[in-house]
Amino acid sequence: QMQLAESEGGSVQPGGRLRLSCAASGFPLDQYAMGWYRQAPGKEREGVACISGNDGLTYYADSVKGRFTISRDTSKNTVSLVIYNPLPEDTAIYYCSKENFPMCTETYGVTWRGTGARNGVWGQGTQVTVSS
Repeated sequence: QMQLAESEGGSVQPGGRLRLSCAASGFPLDQYAMGWYRQAPGKEREGVACISGNDGLTYYADSVKGRFTISRDTSKNTVSLVIYNPLPEDTAIYYCSKENFPMCTETYGVTWRGTGARNGVWGQGTQVTVSS
């Protein structure tokens, strides 16, 4: 069955670097777009990055643009999210999710505003805490 599993979350200081991983099983990454989302207490879920399955194009939320990078390894069926410049407001539980189309939707230029409202496959999440 289609499953996802996030890992490598943890605590990081501003100026540090953190790499999150998502292992996918039951489907090929080149057939579906993949998204990274986060949710902090008291806040709505926010899509932060999406990578298209058919062509590998990437899109980011304005809040993380220039600080996060999404990538994939189709041979290993994994998707990564590297946080290069973590800020306290990045503290949240991070989830990966299979999108419903080969291309990322809810895109506006290079900006992504994904909500995951119609996504049916999610990982369990991994905690990221940014503090001094």
